[in-house]
Amino acid sequence: MSSTPGSEAQVVQLYAPHRKIYAKSVTGRFASIRWLMVFLTQAIFYGLAWLPWNDRQAVLFDLGTRKFYIFGWVFWPQDVLYLTFILIVSAYLLFFVTAIAGRIFCGYACPQTVYTEIFMWVEKKFEGDRAARMKLDQAPLTFDKAWRKGGKHLVWVLIGLWTGFTFVGYFTPIRELAREVLTATTGPWETFWILFYGFATWGNAGFMREQVCKYMCPYARFQSVMFDRDTMIVTYDKERGEPRGGRKKNADAKALNLGACVDCSLCVQVCPTGIDIRNGLQYECIGCSACIDVCDTVMDKMNYPRGLVRYSTENAVEKHWDAKAIREHMLRPRIIIYFTVLLAMVVGLLAALLLRNPLKVDVIRDRRILAREVEGRYIENVYKINIMNTGETSERFVLTASGLPDIEVARGGDVQADGGAMTESSIALRIPIDRVKPGSHTVHLKVESRGAHKLSVDEKTVFLVPR
Repeated sequence: MSSTPGSEAQVVQLYAPHRKIYAKSVTGRFASIRWLMVFLTQAIFYGLAWLPWNDRQAVLFDLGTRKFYIFGWVFWPQDVLYLTFILIVSAYLLFFVTAIAGRIFCGYACPQTVYTEIFMWVEKKFEGDRAARMKLDQAPLTFDKAWRKGGKHLVWVLIGLWTGFTFVGYFTPIRELAREVLTATTGPWETFWILFYGFATWGNAGFMREQVCKYMCPYARFQSVMFDRDTMIVTYDKERGEPRGGRKKNADAKALNLGACVDCSLCVQVCPTGIDIRNGLQYECIGCSACIDVCDTVMDKMNYPRGLVRYSTENAVEKHWDAKAIREHMLRPRIIIYFTVLLAMVVGLLAALLLRNPLKVDVIRDRRILAREVEGRYIENVYKINIMNTGETSERFVLTASGLPDIEVARGGDVQADGGAMTESSIALRIPIDRVKPGSHTVHLKVESRGAHKLSVDEKTVFLVPR
């Protein structure tokens, strides 16, 4: 609150008051694409958790055993570099797509958008479209209003709980989790996260909706860094649409000195974030293209050409480029550089995964026995060896030593290691006393499988000879 002498006090609002948005449902080609993405993303999310692979879950981040299963790959804590690189490639891919087509991910594949679309569909089935919902909210509480509101929230809660259950099913084997849920024997952490993510889905998609995109999502804040004047965005052709104004269907717009925009405000009514696309590019725009579908419908009714609101670029609208010119300017230097870097990262990641050795070996000297004389003519060193077989099948491994004359494996040279497990063993290396000088010597221990996969690892260690 501020005031000056002789003037009235003024109240300054630091935050805009929340205004509930009643988004009108819309049909059209882009709405069909959005629903196709809803079905595709949810089929992957809900279905992938149930997909079996080699007698286990195809995708499972098993925190209890500290192993991540992604189809045929098994990642251990030592493989965190691969998972980090996968996340980096995913983030870079998002930036690359944004530079070309704006917030197309937000409009079609973002979980917030997808679940909001699902929840709005449920809301429409119970309460009707925009006008009916507004009327219902203003009406006094009656049995009709109570069952409609209650039924909507019941379905929302069920969707949220199923989503939370599925999410937790990627960290706890989902079939085991299902049995625990049915018998009410879930552990405290599983119970907490199912309820937490169920509540988050219900709250974000049912109530917060556009507030998540406008105030909570950091992507909306830095997206402009990736935009330029040749980025494809949802645009309003101001030159063609202005001056806007209402008119009859068969009226001569030129005679009335009007543009193509009939000022029906439908583009605002269908917008899930409540913005007016006619005011230009705004960070709140998620690129869902609902305004394009509804505007094309109006243009069809008025017998005007489509495209008053369309996917285009700022340069294309100002310079009246056609589709061919837009495509030509799409391959600009920054996009070529982005694509080259992204391609190199993807190729490098795939090569690293395909060439990844599923066998990992750690050799540790037995500190209790540094070196000892055996049978009066040998020097023996003892080691502890950990064989991590990250593959899916059990393997038999044979150990051999090299680096010193006549060195041999005295004990523990044959180890059976189960798939997806770590096997601990003990191994003894010996060498004739007269074949080695006192001191510390470098030797190489080779671990080689005798199965069909032909896995091998060479580890360097130290052989000690007392003075």
